[in-house]
Amino acid sequence: MSMERLNRLRKLMEESRLEALLIASSHNRRYISGFTGSSGYVLVTSDKAVLLTDFRYRVQAAEQAKGLDIIEHGTSPLDEVRELLKGWGIGKLAFEQEHVTFAEHVRWSTLLKDITLVPAEGLIEKLRMIKDESELAIMQEAADLADRTFAYITGLIRSGMRETDVALEMEVYMRSNGATSSSFDTIVASGERSALPHGVASERVIGTNEFIKLDFGAYYKGYCSDLTRTVVIGQPTDKHREIYNIVLEAQLHALANIRPGMTGLEADALARNIITKYGYGDMFGHGTGHGLGMEIHESPRLSRLSDTILTPGMTVTVEPGIYLPGFGGVRIEDDIVITDSGIKILTSSPKELICLG
Repeated sequence: MSMERLNRLRKLMEESRLEALLIASSHNRRYISGFTGSSGYVLVTSDKAVLLTDFRYRVQAAEQAKGLDIIEHGTSPLDEVRELLKGWGIGKLAFEQEHVTFAEHVRWSTLLKDITLVPAEGLIEKLRMIKDESELAIMQEAADLADRTFAYITGLIRSGMRETDVALEMEVYMRSNGATSSSFDTIVASGERSALPHGVASERVIGTNEFIKLDFGAYYKGYCSDLTRTVVIGQPTDKHREIYNIVLEAQLHALANIRPGMTGLEADALARNIITKYGYGDMFGHGTGHGLGMEIHESPRLSRLSDTILTPGMTVTVEPGIYLPGFGGVRIEDDIVITDSGIKILTSSPKELICLG
């Protein structure tokens, strides 16, 4: 457990006038306590922090959640929560409104009788937006693994392979080199399927003289990397080169100009304005990037809807694209961290148009 993280959370709770917070989200539970088990709750007050989990995790909880009181709950962990709050004289309990379903809220209201449930929005997510040095070190390792995976797979891809064959090779490589899993379902989209922004690998057989879009990442020590490169099997046409070079220009311009203090909207415009200038604005329908960390999509967003101020320590992707139905699409993506003066790019795979086989 990081006492600094716990203290920062308590400060936010104090500002929001929250007496107690029950953490149910697995990512938030791990962030605050260090506990990686699949089941448990963390209960935080101004002077107490308790991890409630079951018999399966008795030893693991004691090893990982140092500094927290560990309670092995019985059939219902909420019975333990109710008794703890009653003993502490606390009558209001905040819950993570993004992570508690309506059905759970109904059940909690019944089990926590005499306790007033108070919705709390994004407290820990706000803390998670700013990565500390230990997190950034892990994210760099995850990015390095993604880069090595790209180098590995470009030596194997050939026409006649199925997209699923390529995805399997990538995922086995990442797992064999330290990843717990892939960060998300690996996208391998070839030919006209490369125009699908989220075209996860299919049974399509890779042909020749066509794009292959590879979007993947390593889930490593609790953190995600996210890398996209688009390559060509065979010889690119003039159209292939045209849209590839536009996306590359947009991505490089964004990377060269993103700075702390600008909004997510302003960062998005750096790439979007260039793609729009060339007449492909309608073919770029998603945001320029998203936050990255313990989850593959976190705050902040680089999009037309984001007024979040970019701050040192935030980690985001930069991933403009052009998608032409019936022809194909290009996306180029890197992971970056906002610094005091600009950015640091975590991923380093080559971005010139690579032609394979």
